[in-house]
Amino acid sequence: MSGLTVGVFDQIVNAHPWPTALLRANYLGAVAARADSFWVGDHLNSLFPRSIATRQYVGASRLVPRVDAILEPWTVLGHLAARNRLARLRLGVSVTDAGRRNPAVTAQAAATLHLLTHGRAILGIGTGEREGNEPYGVDWSKPVSRFEEALATIRALWNSGGELVSRDSPYFPLRDAVFDLPPYKGKWPEIWVAAHGPRMLRITGRFADAWVPALIARPDYAPGLDAVRSAASDAGRDPMAITPAWAGFAVVGRNRDDVEEALSADAIKSTALLAPAHMWERHSAQHPMGLSAGGQDILPQLIDEQTALSYTRQVPLSLLKEGLLNGTPDEIVEQAAEWRDQGVRHMTIGNISALQPSLRKGLQSTVPFLQRFESSGTF
Repeated sequence: MSGLTVGVFDQIVNAHPWPTALLRANYLGAVAARADSFWVGDHLNSLFPRSIATRQYVGASRLVPRVDAILEPWTVLGHLAARNRLARLRLGVSVTDAGRRNPAVTAQAAATLHLLTHGRAILGIGTGEREGNEPYGVDWSKPVSRFEEALATIRALWNSGGELVSRDSPYFPLRDAVFDLPPYKGKWPEIWVAAHGPRMLRITGRFADAWVPALIARPDYAPGLDAVRSAASDAGRDPMAITPAWAGFAVVGRNRDDVEEALSADAIKSTALLAPAHMWERHSAQHPMGLSAGGQDILPQLIDEQTALSYTRQVPLSLLKEGLLNGTPDEIVEQAAEWRDQGVRHMTIGNISALQPSLRKGLQSTVPFLQRFESSGTF
């Protein structure tokens, strides 16, 4: 497993008995396993249907009673940095929203964390999703164009050297703007871009330090990486300097029977609704909501319980196994090696095994999962 580093992802949902209870446990587990980095999401509400995030379907709802009660990511990362001064994990957002957040504010947040952590901040960024924009009055039209302008704005501010910046843009125009925070030892946070479509891949090649797609099949990874590197070369950048990364979820069990039981859980099966239509078609099925982009277009808060269950019944097991790392800890490591063989050099993994009715089995999966990665030398 040489040549592959792994980061741990947390969904930063408000928990009992205190808001950061699960976050703290996950972070300390990542530290103990010598993870490369620790990542948090950026959402105002969950991508999972709240209607089935109840005790009947999810044992962990005893600890997380409201799946949409998500903490603010930059605040959380600042909290982790302040509370854990001896742990030198890199800290990143996977990924922040280019439309909902003004890019000047994002540039400030990432640069601030970079200074406070002595250069350990990573800015993961993407177009965001409909569920985090449209319900809150944010224009969801032309998300890719908005994303491209946001990246250009962040780079312009970071490279301004404190001089006044004016820049025409249909979305984020700058008029005598000032950005005077310094980089840490001459370096700004790395920008990791979540990109999938052809235009997004070209933007990644021009602006990003790393490519970090999610919900992509292994056979599709190498062609995407080639497109990113080609765009970087066209822009006069070193294509090999862009880190090939991948972000995904894992379902882990002590044995194969426990894994199959977890994969049959409705809440875990609902993650397939985030997969784009072409992944469903590869398994001779159609996305039950008719969403071509899957998670980018879903509004999960509008899916009632019976509708959610009708959707999960249509999920092919083969699709679920393609989209998730799944198995015993040893099997997960083997699957990670297959991603490495496609060109991946960094993996960000979120363990969603707790999204099953058995709280005990969900929690039991965490320790052996991290221990196996450490013993494999992946971290």
